[in-house]
Amino acid sequence: MDSGMLAANASPYDRLVQALALIPISYYLFAALFIFLAFLYTFLEIHFLHDLLTLFRGYPVTLTYNSSSHLCQSLLSNCNILRGRYSVTPWLSGPHLQTVFLSVFGRAPPVTYRRHLFLTSDGGTIALDWLTYSDVTEGRSRVIDDSAAIKRDKTPIMIVIPGLTSDSSSAYAKHLAFNMARNGWNVVVSNHRGLGGVSLTSDCFYNAGYTEDLRKLIDHIHCEYPEAPLFAVGASIGANILVKYLGEDGTNTPLVGAAAICSPWDLLICDRFINRKPVQKMYDRALTVGLKGISLSCLVLQTGKALQSPDLLETLTSMLLVFLESLRLWIHFIGVQAVLIMVNENIILATTPRGGHLAFYEGITASSL
Repeated sequence: MDSGMLAANASPYDRLVQALALIPISYYLFAALFIFLAFLYTFLEIHFLHDLLTLFRGYPVTLTYNSSSHLCQSLLSNCNILRGRYSVTPWLSGPHLQTVFLSVFGRAPPVTYRRHLFLTSDGGTIALDWLTYSDVTEGRSRVIDDSAAIKRDKTPIMIVIPGLTSDSSSAYAKHLAFNMARNGWNVVVSNHRGLGGVSLTSDCFYNAGYTEDLRKLIDHIHCEYPEAPLFAVGASIGANILVKYLGEDGTNTPLVGAAAICSPWDLLICDRFINRKPVQKMYDRALTVGLKGISLSCLVLQTGKALQSPDLLETLTSMLLVFLESLRLWIHFIGVQAVLIMVNENIILATTPRGGHLAFYEGITASSL
């Protein structure tokens, strides 16, 4: 029986295998590479092809505000970034790429802070890291454990409230501090309790619903420098704390202006989102790793004595109640945010369809953040 008859009697599956065997192995490798890249493109939510097809024209900044507000109109007329388009760095065309790039290759400017320790009424310690305009212009490199700002100085002060596991050493905090100081401002980064290299000295910790530390801190700085206009910038969870504080104190706050950057806003939806896809779960794991050391510090005080179980239970319970109370007060407003923003003449909401978390790189070399 010849090979022709064997081929004729072969099953369709055998013929398929024989046909596939004739295809060069390089074709399979190319197909595997293509499938992997397509998976990676979708997994990382990359939008390079869309940007390429639109000739990298960028994305408009969507603004929600009260059009009759003179304050908003004045701000928009003097702030080009709100009236322009956001052009993503081509090789960082994806939110996760930008976020990771900021964390790993933040390109933080050289910053040397001046540390001042602020003691709270319950024995807690908050590290305030100052960077003044003279530090940047004169290029000082010596760390002084005190604020360099002059008591009667009218130079505006910007307070930076970092994110969940961030402190003054984070790349975005250094970018903010350096750029503002270079433009003639004095900047102070308020590190959360237990962060910034300072151990916990009380059994009270921070969370997205606890605003008392920020309130006392702002009052303290205003008392120390009464003639200096105060501004605040919150990042991520720090933005939540800042916005909640502004809602609680209203016109009684000493702040002249504030900005909330990449605020999670609704923490319930944020929790569901961060566990929705594998790539989001990676952020959850990264945050967990960052909180491990802080959690250990929370359980063991600086003296090395463990908290007694009643104290620990009371502390954790009070933190949970404060957090739940903050949700209860605001949960019924969900769904009408745009209406509330447009009613208030002092608020501008700016959003972009692209960008990372605290990372909005522009330019071919990603030199602009």
